Amino acid sequence: MFQLIDSELLILAHEQPQESASKSNITKKVQELPVLQLAFRSFFLLATLCSLVGVGVWILFLNGYFVLEAAINPTSLHMHEMIFGFGATVATGFLLTAVQTWTGLPSIKGLALLAVITLWVCVRVFLHLGTDTSLFVAVALQTMWWLSIIFYFAKLVIISANHRNLQFIPILALLMLLNIGFLLTDFYGHSDIAIHLARTAILMFCVLMGVVGGRVIPFFTVSGARTAPITPPNNLSIATISASLLCAFIFFLEKFVTTPIPSSLLMIVAGALHLARMLFWRSMSAKRIPLLWSLHLSYAFVGLGLITLGISSYSNFIRFGDALHILTIAAMGLMIFSMMSRVSLGHTGRKLQPSKAISWLFLLIIAAAITRFALPTMSQHLLGWNMSAAFWIAACIIFLTVYFPILTKPRIVDTGRV
Repeated sequence: MFQLIDSELLILAHEQPQESASKSNITKKVQELPVLQLAFRSFFLLATLCSLVGVGVWILFLNGYFVLEAAINPTSLHMHEMIFGFGATVATGFLLTAVQTWTGLPSIKGLALLAVITLWVCVRVFLHLGTDTSLFVAVALQTMWWLSIIFYFAKLVIISANHRNLQFIPILALLMLLNIGFLLTDFYGHSDIAIHLARTAILMFCVLMGVVGGRVIPFFTVSGARTAPITPPNNLSIATISASLLCAFIFFLEKFVTTPIPSSLLMIVAGALHLARMLFWRSMSAKRIPLLWSLHLSYAFVGLGLITLGISSYSNFIRFGDALHILTIAAMGLMIFSMMSRVSLGHTGRKLQPSKAISWLFLLIIAAAITRFALPTMSQHLLGWNMSAAFWIAACIIFLTVYFPILTKPRIVDTGRV
C-alpha cells in the first residue's frame, strides 16, 4: 500500500492551512468590496445599465436593424426589462438600504448580496436565450430573487417591530406575483393578459411612489430648502393611497369581469388627489435645488399621468399606450433618477450637491417623456420613439459616468450611513 513519507506529510500539513487562509482572505476581500456594501450601490448601477442596453436594443429593433429573439416576444421583453429589470430593481435597492435606517439593524450585504445580484444577472441571461427551458429557469430565478428581497426586508421590519413599514411587504409581494404572471402568460401565448398585468404593475408603482414620495418629499423639502415643518392632512394622504390602490385593483379586474365603476374614472380621481396632496408641500421653495425640484416634478407627473391615462379612455386623440409613458418616464423615471442621485451621495458620505450634469439628466428624462407622448399623438410615432430613446440613453450614460466612481469606491465620511 502506498504510504506518504514524513516529509510529504509535513508539506501537506503546511500547505492546507495556507490554502484555507488564502480562500478566507479572498472571501473577506469580496465581502468588503464597496459595491457589496448595501444594495443601493450594485442595484442602481445594474438597473441603469439594464435600462440603457434595453432601450438601445429596443429602438434598434423598432428601426428594423435586427430580429430580436428571446424567451418572450419583443414587446413583452421591453416592458419586462423596463418595469421589473429597471424600476423594481431600483425600488428594492432603495428599500433594502432605507430599511437599515428605519430599523437600526444591518441590512443585506457581502456574499448574501452577491448571491442576490447573481440571481438578477442570471434572469437577464436566461430571458435572452430564447428557449422554453430558459424561460422556466428565468421564472424560477426571478421568483427566488423576489423572495430573497422580501425575506431580507421583512425580517428586519418584523424583528424591529417597525410596523409603519410593514405596508411595503404586500406591495412587493403583489409586484412579484404580477411579474411572474406576466412571464408565464406571455409564454403561453396570452400576450394581451401579460400586457394587462404589466400595466397593472405600473399602477402599483404609482401606489409605491405615493407612499415613498409622500413620506420623503416633504421631509427632504424641509431639510433641504429650510422651510417650516410640512404637515399635510393625514386624511388626504390616506385617501390618495386608497384611491390609487382601488384604481389598480379595478383596472386589473376589468380584463376579466365587469366592474361597478370604470378604472378610468378612478385614475382621474386618484390623479387629482395626488396633485391636491402637493398643495401642502411648498413645491416652489424647491425650484432652485435640483435634487428637490426633480422629486416634486416627478410626483406631479404621477397625478398628471393618471389623469391623462383616465382621459385616454374617452378620447380618440390620446392613446392609452402613449399616456402610459407619462407615468413610466416622467413619473417613475424622473423619481427614480432623482432618488438614485440623492441616495448615492448621502449613503456614501458625500454632500447632497450633485454634479451640474445631473440637472441635464433630469431635463433629458423630461424631454424623453414629452417626445414619447406628444409626437405619436401627431402621427410621428417612429420619430417620437427614436427621440425619446435617445434622450433616455443619454440620461443613463450621464448617471453611470457621474455615479459609477462614487458607487464603486468606499464611503468618504463616517456619518453613520453605509
